[in-house]
Amino acid sequence: MSSVEEFRTEVRGWLRTHLTGEFAALKGRGGPGREHEAFAERLAWERHMAAHGWTCIGWPPEHGGRGASIGQQIAFHEEYALADAPARVNHIGEQLLGPTLIDHGTEEQKARFLPPIRAVQELWCQGYSEPGAGSDLAAVRTRAALHDGEWVIDGQKTWTSLAHEAQWCFVLARTEAGSRRHAGLSYLLVPLDGPGVEIRPIVQLTGTSEFNEVFFDGARTHASHVVGAPGDGWAVAMATLGYERGVSTLGQQVGFRRELEALAALATANGALADPLLSDRLARAWTGLEAMRALALLPATPPSLAKLYWARWHRDLGELAMDVRGAASLLAAGAHGEAYDLDDWQRLFLFSRADTLYAGSDEIQRTIVAERVLGLPKEVRA
Repeated sequence: MSSVEEFRTEVRGWLRTHLTGEFAALKGRGGPGREHEAFAERLAWERHMAAHGWTCIGWPPEHGGRGASIGQQIAFHEEYALADAPARVNHIGEQLLGPTLIDHGTEEQKARFLPPIRAVQELWCQGYSEPGAGSDLAAVRTRAALHDGEWVIDGQKTWTSLAHEAQWCFVLARTEAGSRRHAGLSYLLVPLDGPGVEIRPIVQLTGTSEFNEVFFDGARTHASHVVGAPGDGWAVAMATLGYERGVSTLGQQVGFRRELEALAALATANGALADPLLSDRLARAWTGLEAMRALALLPATPPSLAKLYWARWHRDLGELAMDVRGAASLLAAGAHGEAYDLDDWQRLFLFSRADTLYAGSDEIQRTIVAERVLGLPKEVRA
């Protein structure tokens, strides 16, 4: 196996060679609050990556991956971000469901679902949150029961990222009548193109709709499409959340650095850097980013602590961007003719308001750190 630096050089060279021609215009496209940008073209780009062996690089070779080490995966995500390559469309399948199936799925499930994920032929979304069961995931009420060799599913999921583009959803549902909290849940793989499934996009503050409500009204999936044993869905769901905070977050930090550098350049150009308060906040943002990277590289860092740190840092960066821009930040000028047309800084500010909520709210992360890391008494729950 090549060294990390050799692997980094290979990644850099491939991106330099292939992120050209028809794909050159995709640089910087997509990402949080901008998932609507050039989605079909980004899908084609990712299938191009798959054809050259650059998807699922951390998966074991027997499942179509390259068996890349943690160091190599970090190098890949960093180089991908440095190349300003477009935001990935297959993150949920590749980074969340794929590792879950590799560790917890049956051989039949691996053979059926892993190859289309690696080839970017089937896209996935995550069916966890519900009205009244977002941060408190154990309160899910979506239910499923076996009938004639199929799971029949009824319920509602919300904040389901990219459900309108996905073909499949992994769904946490209550499969044991009368069960409460973590017991009696199952982790089901559900097709979204069958009867009994309705997807309604949710319009966000940014004016875009990458989140959705998903309604299941007698939706069906095969009895074999349960990961782990029926009733053991909580453990499988928690494993998936662990993969969600993996090495790809190092690439995310490269994106944060690019945002901060661009903001510092803007502050220099428009004179905002002369304001000692704004100058101090920019300096604090820079030292905060360095601390974030150091925290992420420590193997013992609890995922909840890392999530708390980067979410608040990025939200604060969005607020700082508005202050650097001054009064102009309050106007959606409609530069492209639309009545509500945001620039990159306005979109950053609005979408980063959600950073402290999605993937586990700050309040939930603090409770996890208090109980599981610091060993404090558990919160009293009804």
